[in-house]
Amino acid sequence: MLVAPLVVLAVGTYLVLSADQSSGAPKIAPGVTGGAFHPVAGGFVPDDTALAECGGDYACLQQAFGNIAFRRGARPALELFETQMQSNESVRADCHRIVHTIGSAAFARYDENVARSFSVGSPTCASGYYHGILERAFVGLGTRGELIEVARSLCAESGIRRRGFLDYQCQHGLGHGLMIQTGYDLPLALATCARLPTGWDDVACSGGVFMENATTRFGFRSSWLSEEDPLAPCERIPRQNRRSCYLRAAVRILELNGNDFASAARTCLGLARPWARACLRGYGREVVGAARYAPGKILSLCRLSGASAGDCLYGAARTVGDGTGSDGVLRAAKLCRSAPPSERGACFSGLGVVVGLLYPTHATRRRACAEISGSELRSCTQAAIAEVDPSGRGAWG
Repeated sequence: MLVAPLVVLAVGTYLVLSADQSSGAPKIAPGVTGGAFHPVAGGFVPDDTALAECGGDYACLQQAFGNIAFRRGARPALELFETQMQSNESVRADCHRIVHTIGSAAFARYDENVARSFSVGSPTCASGYYHGILERAFVGLGTRGELIEVARSLCAESGIRRRGFLDYQCQHGLGHGLMIQTGYDLPLALATCARLPTGWDDVACSGGVFMENATTRFGFRSSWLSEEDPLAPCERIPRQNRRSCYLRAAVRILELNGNDFASAARTCLGLARPWARACLRGYGREVVGAARYAPGKILSLCRLSGASAGDCLYGAARTVGDGTGSDGVLRAAKLCRSAPPSERGACFSGLGVVVGLLYPTHATRRRACAEISGSELRSCTQAAIAEVDPSGRGAWG
């Protein structure tokens, strides 16, 4: 039962590349200027970088693992990555971006075939492999019409079940790719997500947009971030996108406050209730990484959000279930069973999000929840069914 199946146009004038690089600060991503795209990354290009020479250099590790995937295939690269995760702190710390690069390299190796590249991957380290494939899938497009056309077709390839686990990773990865191809033009990326077939697709895609906005790389920084306001740009964007924005806000909050989790929880709690809930669920996602998936540490960090600890555990359970491969649901259930009784319902709801994606029917979702959730069967099942509603109203995003 618990094995995952294989399954606005731009507004305003955007800042161009910063001419002053003396401070070492990242350049501002250019966005769309003069009607032309300014992608900040091209297709994966192998070189002679070897893993043995990297030490703790993140860029080197990403390139080295990409080289292995390009030359030997995705599965050998992912197997080696899993081994290195156990012994190399730098690999563990940069794991999501490393598997992004493995996915990018696999996409190049397999002649830019999304379905084939997905089929040989794994959801290790928060499914970064799948996101990396979609990062590169927009390279070479020249018009907004082409951008929309490709976005609508990429996840429709055979082998990807609608509103299933891989479909979520695909739609979410679209958001990453749209931001990169448009030079971090957030309004254009969101407008393209909105042209996808369903509300669920839009929510999943928008989540990738905001994640990429908060964790930009390739030597660029999004112009939609602020060094003074960790919650930017959530108040500046259309209301329908704010939940997805606040769900990723904790990434930036922790970056700017030096990883002070108590302060981050207070920042989320200071928001109006709908946005505080989303922010705390995203906070729970960050808690999992800081705790290295240890249940006791997750519970301790979630308690920093006081009476709203259940929202933190919702995000934590969803993240554990989503990010550790086929045993993720079982590990998340163990976390939820160790939570205080008043918080277990919210925790199992977060786990239900993943159950909803993993199983193809409401009947199999109910059975899966019955196996793992005990007295919280209703919380798990309701969240599982809400997650796959085509409207996207109950989706994680």
